[in-house]
Amino acid sequence: MPQNIEIKARTGNIASVGKRLTSLGARYEVTLHQHDTFFHVPSGRLKLRRFQDRQAELLFYHRPDESGPTRSEYRRLPLDDPDYYQELLSAAFGTRGVVEKTRHLYHLGQTRIHLDTVNHLGEFVELEVVLDLTQTMQDGHTIAKDLMESLGIRKNELVDAAYIDLLEQIRSP
Repeated sequence: MPQNIEIKARTGNIASVGKRLTSLGARYEVTLHQHDTFFHVPSGRLKLRRFQDRQAELLFYHRPDESGPTRSEYRRLPLDDPDYYQELLSAAFGTRGVVEKTRHLYHLGQTRIHLDTVNHLGEFVELEVVLDLTQTMQDGHTIAKDLMESLGIRKNELVDAAYIDLLEQIRSP
């Protein structure tokens, strides 16, 4: 499975983080509107992601619920008929919930940076250090920690859960 090292942190101002990214030499790629439907699965997380241009993909990933740089393993599958797959997966596993967000995507070296505005949750920054076959987990941790420091991300801003988990926390009594 492909692997990366990830962090997720709350931020009060993604515009400010975007300016810092640009000053560091990050390349802005695109703004995406994403609609993620999560399904109940015995382990990991499975979601069907729809984009505003009617494209879609199925994503399955394993990531421990830990704050700070964390290893994630994932698989992606582009989908031609997302309505069919949503119906199939809902029938097979049941729908866990939906996350809607606007994502500003940047790249800096081998790191994908997401500046997310998530409906009902607020603003976040995610770092995904994509590891190549010659790199160790420690290499990825070092890159993530250095970028966190450059962006002024503090440990108390780190989040140890997926957006779907955060939404479930605020919706449960």
